[in-house]
Amino acid sequence: MAQSKRIIVTGAGRGIGRAIALELGAAGHSVALAARSREQIDAVAAEIAARARSIGSGARAVAIPADVTDRGSVEALVQRTVGEFGGVDVLVNNAGRFSAIGPTWETDVESFWGDITINVLGPYLLCRAVIPLMIGQGGGTIVNMIGGGAASPNPYGNAYGTSKAGLTRFTETLSKELAKHRISVFATNPGLVRTDMTELQLQTDAGKKWMTHIAKLFEDGVDRPPTDAARLIRTLVEGDYFELSGRRFGPDDDPAALLRDAKRIVHDDLRVLRFRE
Repeated sequence: MAQSKRIIVTGAGRGIGRAIALELGAAGHSVALAARSREQIDAVAAEIAARARSIGSGARAVAIPADVTDRGSVEALVQRTVGEFGGVDVLVNNAGRFSAIGPTWETDVESFWGDITINVLGPYLLCRAVIPLMIGQGGGTIVNMIGGGAASPNPYGNAYGTSKAGLTRFTETLSKELAKHRISVFATNPGLVRTDMTELQLQTDAGKKWMTHIAKLFEDGVDRPPTDAARLIRTLVEGDYFELSGRRFGPDDDPAALLRDAKRIVHDDLRVLRFRE
């Protein structure tokens, strides 16, 4: 088994975040589960603890309610994690929101800005809180969850797409700033996954009107389980992929294979956010 890591996963109570937390816990890592719903993260923590007992693993899980858009709440989350585990080796910024659906000029202002706030401000606040710890420890890993709209336009979901494109650039820039500290920063795209977020796009009146292309993708069976993203993140967390820091990965990518071709990846437009002239 890989050396045990001390990990924070945001949005860990359901969907992709839950799958990530369970995967990392099953691998023997200690996981701080963050979300606004205490009941959900308590349940995930109990699952991790039960599995650890059944297989004799040293994995630990602690549920810490937190609002990723509130600086005080984020700092309390990090302080509690350090108190429980003694440090933070890995941060997985998974918490996200997609609520502003429809033509950009018709969307609710609070919903539009709320999507950007959770999807961009949240990761920034978490990074701001954990990076000094990682620098002091001599390294670490940060994984930012991106998604639809990061690499191409996302009609009728402009706030979400804009936020994820911004988070991709944030990832790339942060990786440059942290290179000398041996801190890896990655962006991961889970692919199309059926979650509460996609149900909003499928079941609400706005979603049924404006997000028919998403429904068609589900009908065509191109969606995938959340465990695919969880396994990818476990690979990035447990391996040494520092040379690929700043790049984005999808659930079909093999980081080890990409590392062998790292010189080409540096110039691969599919792995970084670039503007074509």
